[in-house]
Amino acid sequence: MSFTITKKDKKTNARIGIFKTNHGTIKTPFFMPVVTKGIAKFITLDILDDIKTQCFISNCYLLYLKPGKELLEKTKGYHNFINWKKPIFTDSGGFQLKNPSFFISMNDKGVWFKSPFDGSKHFMSPEKVIEMQNVIGSDIAMILDDMQDANLSREAYEIATDRTIAWAKRAILAHKNKKQMLFGIVQGGVYKDLREKCAKEINKLPFDGLAIGGLALGEPKESMHKAIDYSLKHLDEEKIKYLMGLGSPEDIIVSIGKGVDCFDSIYPTKMARHGFIFTRKGPIFLKKAKYKDVFEPIEKDCDCPTCKRHTLAYLHHLLRLDEPGVKILLSIHNIRFLHRLLEDSRKEIEKGTFESFQKKFLKEFKKRD
Repeated sequence: MSFTITKKDKKTNARIGIFKTNHGTIKTPFFMPVVTKGIAKFITLDILDDIKTQCFISNCYLLYLKPGKELLEKTKGYHNFINWKKPIFTDSGGFQLKNPSFFISMNDKGVWFKSPFDGSKHFMSPEKVIEMQNVIGSDIAMILDDMQDANLSREAYEIATDRTIAWAKRAILAHKNKKQMLFGIVQGGVYKDLREKCAKEINKLPFDGLAIGGLALGEPKESMHKAIDYSLKHLDEEKIKYLMGLGSPEDIIVSIGKGVDCFDSIYPTKMARHGFIFTRKGPIFLKKAKYKDVFEPIEKDCDCPTCKRHTLAYLHHLLRLDEPGVKILLSIHNIRFLHRLLEDSRKEIEKGTFESFQKKFLKEFKKRD
C-alpha cells in the first residue's frame, strides 16, 4: 500500500503517515497550494520549493486546453514540462461545474465546458478526464465528479450523488497509468443519508485514496463539519483521506483531528492578495492604519522569506500603494504559515499532544483584528 499510518493520536482521530508516490514521499497530514495553469498566482515554482511545499495540485481541464495533450505527450508529462521534481495531484475539472465562466451543461455521459481562453466548447467524460490525466502523468489523478453548488434542492444532490458513483466506476475502468494513483470522491451535499450512501459506494471501489468534495461552498460551518463526519465514518481508515478545497487554518486543524490527511485550497493566496495575513494569534488585515509604523515582521518565529526580510510597516506601505509585488510577499507567508501549521501538527501527533495543541491554536487564532 502507498499510504502507511505511522502513528495515531490516542485522544483524537488525528494520525501521521507516509504517502509514497512516483515522484517522492510525502509526510502527512499536508497542505497543497493550487497551481492552476502550471504556475501558482504570484508565486513561482522555485519559491514553492523553497518554502518546503511537498506537493501541489493542478487542474486537468485547464491543462487539457493549454498547453494541451499533444505538447505534454512531447515532453513525456507535466513534470518535465514545468521542471518540478516532487509529487503532483491533478483535479478533474469538476470544481468548474460551479463556475459560469466554464460550465455549459451536463448529463450522465459527461460535462460540456467552454474554454476561458477562446470560448470554444469541449466535452469531458469520466473516461476522457482519466485519459488526459494519464498523459499529464500526475502522481495522483482525481475522478470526474458531479459537484453541485450550495443551497440547491435535495433532488439535485440525489442526482449528483448517483452520478458521482457511476462516474467513479467508469473512471476505474478507464485508468491505465500504473505509475499513477487514482482517488475517488464522496459527494452528497450536507445530507447525512446521501453522504453515507456515496461514501459506502466509493469505499467499495479499488481506489488508492479517498476524497471528500463539495464542501466549503457557502454552507453553514456546522453543516460542513457534520458532512465531513458523515463521509469519514464510512471510509476505509487505512486509506489516505483528502478534504478538497478546505484552506482556512481553523478548519484544517479541526479536520486533522477528524482523521483527514490532505488539504488544498486557493484560500491562503486569495486572502493574501486582499491583504489578510495569517498569524498564530489570528488573521490580520494589513491595510489598517495601525500597521503603518510597526517595524516588526508578520511573525517573529516565521521562517518564510517575507518575515525574514520585511516589516509590517513596509508591507502595509506596499499594500496601500497597490503594488503587485506585495501579493507575492504575502502569498509566500500565508502558504508557509499553513505548511508550518501542518509540520507542527505532525510533531504534536508524534508526541501525543495534538489535542492540547489543537485547543490552544483554535483559542489563540480567534484573538486578533
